Amino acid sequence: MITMAQSHDIRKLYYEKGESITQISTALQLDRKTVRKYIEKEDWNVLTKPKEDYEFCPKLDPFKPTIDEWLEDDKQAKRKQRHTAKRVYDRLIKAFPKSFSCSYRTVATYVGVRKKEIFGTEKQCFIPLEHQYGEAQVDFGAAQFYENGKLCDGKYLEITFPKSNKGYLQLFYGENMECLLEGMDSIFEHIGGVPTRLWFDNTKTIVTKIIKGGGRELTQGFSRFMAHYRFDAVFCSPYSGNQKGCVENKVGYHRRNLLVPRPRFHNLGDYNRELFGMCEEDALRAHYRLNATIEELFQSDKKKLLELPLIPLDLAKHKDMKTNGYARFYLEKGKHEYSSAPKYANGYVHLRISANFVIVHDENYREIVRHPRFYGQEKQQSMKWVPYLKQLSLRPRALKYSGIYTMMPAAMQSYLTSCTREETGKILRTLSELTNKSGFDSAVNTISYAMQYGAKDVDSLLSLYRRLYADVQELPPLPLKSGIPELQQMSVNLSVYDTVLTKGAINHAGK
Repeated sequence: MITMAQSHDIRKLYYEKGESITQISTALQLDRKTVRKYIEKEDWNVLTKPKEDYEFCPKLDPFKPTIDEWLEDDKQAKRKQRHTAKRVYDRLIKAFPKSFSCSYRTVATYVGVRKKEIFGTEKQCFIPLEHQYGEAQVDFGAAQFYENGKLCDGKYLEITFPKSNKGYLQLFYGENMECLLEGMDSIFEHIGGVPTRLWFDNTKTIVTKIIKGGGRELTQGFSRFMAHYRFDAVFCSPYSGNQKGCVENKVGYHRRNLLVPRPRFHNLGDYNRELFGMCEEDALRAHYRLNATIEELFQSDKKKLLELPLIPLDLAKHKDMKTNGYARFYLEKGKHEYSSAPKYANGYVHLRISANFVIVHDENYREIVRHPRFYGQEKQQSMKWVPYLKQLSLRPRALKYSGIYTMMPAAMQSYLTSCTREETGKILRTLSELTNKSGFDSAVNTISYAMQYGAKDVDSLLSLYRRLYADVQELPPLPLKSGIPELQQMSVNLSVYDTVLTKGAINHAGK
């Protein structure tokens, strides 16, 4: 077999320069028959031949039907209870002790190939789906961030419009129904409308059951959300993330471009509003395929959006919860502990659970206390001591052993230590009343102010509080008109009053 360059040289020497076969053979050091073959060749098409069948592990031929039978039976077994190459080899030794003499390597090679043929999936060609303007895809991504210096393993909701490639994201502490609904609601409010159709995974957050034939049973919370916003939901086939490839790509793009380096902020809500601005700025770049910017194309998406509902939807989860003797309750199978108030010990409270908060209500749905919501599998406890102030006022000796004592400034701790048991109880009761009016910080500040005067009675505390926080308008001094004489300071001789009082006492005694 010679190269195309050599065949070209043979034909050039023979047809253009007129050299003989012998001369060409000598010059190119090729056999005369080879030179003649390429001079006379007329068909220069590249011939393709099917691969010739070859014998695969021929020594195993007598045992292949048995091996194939064992592997075919494995289709009915769970993956972890199927034959390994080692198990096949051991069974062959026992089944054919006299005739079987193949090596383990040969068996492993054959079993590996046959397993791929029997259990392997066929190669698929993904069909690109054509989305219309106004449609969007939804997915979650994972990202870390720092809030007030604390590292959090969070999630972010991503909504992308495939036609324009415009995308939005919102950060959360976890991935659940409340995060999904609140994230979608925030994005809908920001863009001023609702996508006509949204594509989702078959996440347990939304789908409770996949019905044969393509149907889905949805959670009540998501069904209510759909009815409120009037969009259509489309669910991808199981394990077919390619059906919403646009949002899959956008999840990675936003992580690399908006969440690197890991964000640092003080308040998650404020940062989520900043993320909207980042997404708007990112949309000013050119579309990856079309001759326009992403923002220009998104205007066509906006024209197709559904109108926002007039009535807002409560997106939180509601449930009644039994408390223990300490007025505490547990969520997430006992991993997360929250406090309520002493009044509700061994009773029931109503919970309103949002993406970021667990809000405790009484039987009339009035808020008792609010906790940040916990995420993760580790055990965590949130104890709000303020509702326990009134209870502590009845048992002031327990103050030093409660969590609220550590919340107080050191000077205040010393101040309360110097008070009698009765004074401490009254101060704590007043602290509770002031906390209900304007918060724990203002109440503590009032006590701190009273320390400067050594005041320990309730009337003094209330007077100082009104001076600091009462909304009393301060009037300017009244101007004096001309002609009004200025008041002069009077000198008073109090001895005159003493004389009068003495006479009055004598007259009273005479009577």
